[in-house]
Amino acid sequence: MKSSKRIGADTSFILRLLIGEPIAQAEAAEIEFNRRSAKGETLAVSDLVVAETYFALQHHYEVPKQEALDTLKEFLNAPEVVALGVAQTVLSEARLGRANPGFVDRLIHADYLASTAGMLTFEKAARKLANTHVPT
Repeated sequence: MKSSKRIGADTSFILRLLIGEPIAQAEAAEIEFNRRSAKGETLAVSDLVVAETYFALQHHYEVPKQEALDTLKEFLNAPEVVALGVAQTVLSEARLGRANPGFVDRLIHADYLASTAGMLTFEKAARKLANTHVPT
């Protein structure tokens, strides 16, 4: 369902809001975010953008894994933001920063469980996840 009260944000936009760099773009992102929020619009964030942002925070900005997860969880819980997929649920899992399989694998798994009978993988750690099959 398409909603004029929502606008999707890509990874570059989310990173500017979270990191504050480069300054000119971060300020523009903040102004745009606040302008839309004031009009009652929400910022929609897809699972793919959440995963990409997670990796960018760690690998490009050297944010520790647990801090990146906590930052994303806090961001997605803001009333002006709506997570479109299963990321918000996965981010609420305990000890996610140390989990094996990790966040993105769990995100993929949860997405599949929302619409299929399970997941096929060769990742042995994934055996811990419900309805996951590792061919032998």
